[in-house]
Amino acid sequence: MSRQKHRLTVEEVQGAWAIMPTPAKANASEPGAVNTVDLDEAERAVNALIAGGVDGILSLGTLGEGATLTWDEKRTFMGAMVETVRGRVPFFGGTTSLNTRDSIAQTQAAYDMGVDGTMLGLPMWCRADLPTAVQFYRDVAAAVPEMAICVYANIEAFKFDFPRPFWAQMAEIPQVVSAKYLTIAQLFTDLKLTRGRIRFLTTDGDHYAAARIAPDDCTAFWSSGASCGPVVAVRLRDAVRRARQSGDWSEAERIAHEVKQSLATLFPLGSVAEFGKYNIGLEKARMDAAGWMRAGPCRPPYVSAPEPYLEGARQSGRAWAELAARYSAEVKVDNGAEADTAARAEAR
Repeated sequence: MSRQKHRLTVEEVQGAWAIMPTPAKANASEPGAVNTVDLDEAERAVNALIAGGVDGILSLGTLGEGATLTWDEKRTFMGAMVETVRGRVPFFGGTTSLNTRDSIAQTQAAYDMGVDGTMLGLPMWCRADLPTAVQFYRDVAAAVPEMAICVYANIEAFKFDFPRPFWAQMAEIPQVVSAKYLTIAQLFTDLKLTRGRIRFLTTDGDHYAAARIAPDDCTAFWSSGASCGPVVAVRLRDAVRRARQSGDWSEAERIAHEVKQSLATLFPLGSVAEFGKYNIGLEKARMDAAGWMRAGPCRPPYVSAPEPYLEGARQSGRAWAELAARYSAEVKVDNGAEADTAARAEAR
């Protein structure tokens, strides 16, 4: 079992966390398809993400199609990922369902097979009020006390606003170590409420801005772009880390600007709400266009999206791939210069 010997702590949630899709076989869009997970591509991609330098992996969320995979597929995928990751980085699987009992059962099964944590969203059949939302996380934490929890704070998906009192109460649940966080508008307030007990994973596009707001607290972020090539997310992480030490934020600001530019066409009409209607298809189109991994077709019922939206996503994927190629070339130049300097020093 590759799970860490202890429950992951807030302090261990650092750096660039890749969001990965669940790669799909060619027939995955068919309503009668079974065993749709392309395990060979999933294993290749996870090994490449780790080799590329990511600090953690989140899976089976929205673009990971946690809602449209069967339980057998989810279990098979998580088991294969645990065996592939082998504890090299934390691996979180999503165990969101339509009710508390299924979420507990899936979380327990994930823990038993060695998954390090769950990226857990609220049941969304009914719109939860604050007491319902808080109690849901308390119940799952109490039932599987050794499993770390990343709160999947997606307002569009879960029909819940994740208000300030919610975060104050989440901070009292020791299993809640992180949150997949969508906007930094209320970040400073939420950080004060949680008192360092929860690591808010902002988007890659917001990581620079978040680090300027609270450099000691905002030390990690999530990136679906990492599945278009991890070098961009890793370069952003390292630039922000260097800036914290040197006080010179110019490189980090430049990279953050380039990342945001690559995302410009991903959101149809510039709308997060419109993007949320077609999230899965747009993200998978982006990844396939980037060419770093094969996300494959979408699983039903979410198999269609307007072609102009899809083309915007493909353009975003190509833009990320161009950044990745340029950053990779720059790293090679830098490494070559360092090696030359070291060789001259040794010759002396």
